[in-house]
Amino acid sequence: MTASSLILLLTAVSLAATGQVLLKHGMRLAAESAQQAQGSLVLKAATSPWVLLGLTVFAVSAVSWLATLSRLPLSIAYPFNALGFLGILTASALILHERTNIWTWIGTVLVAGGLVLVVLTRPR
Repeated sequence: MTASSLILLLTAVSLAATGQVLLKHGMRLAAESAQQAQGSLVLKAATSPWVLLGLTVFAVSAVSWLATLSRLPLSIAYPFNALGFLGILTASALILHERTNIWTWIGTVLVAGGLVLVVLTRPR
């Protein structure tokens, strides 16, 4: 794996995780707004800057992912999505103030550990 392929892969995973966090934040705000105004959640979500930004970031991540797949085998690229789990869990706790527990963290670390095993033991 070349350095540029690794950077592209990590960019795709990071953007996907960022997009998910933005979507969650936007949907939380849209749900609160729709409930207060007794309006449509779909309309509030469709006009939410956070949701639109999240969709845009997620779209860029999809393009990055397609470029990644043109360079790397899926069996190597896909396990890197485990890093997305770690990023989303961290952002959920620190940015979105969602509650987590020790088992969620242990499971996520085990999944990330699996990524290390896949990368270190991949066929040459």
